[in-house]
Amino acid sequence: MKAAKNFEDTLVEQMKDPEFQEEFLRTKQELAILDRVIQIRRKAGLSQEAVAKRMGTSQSAVARIESGLLSGRLPSLTSLQKYANAVGKQLEIRLV
Repeated sequence: MKAAKNFEDTLVEQMKDPEFQEEFLRTKQELAILDRVIQIRRKAGLSQEAVAKRMGTSQSAVARIESGLLSGRLPSLTSLQKYANAVGKQLEIRLV
């Protein structure tokens, strides 16, 4: 009987597929952005509701900005700019 593959072995195998690799890397980038966005809000000591008030929007809109990154419904640059301002940061986009 063949031993079950572990996650790393499976990932290495799947990464040989260019389509899988592209989607995996895109998702990894989005999750990194999501993590950073939430981390910055929490470090600022702000709730979603507090950010929403500063943005002039609803808490659910802030939740959509944060969860949208995870669900593939990326927020607009305008929304991200307002979010950044609300948490006392500047939005910077870099291509490296």
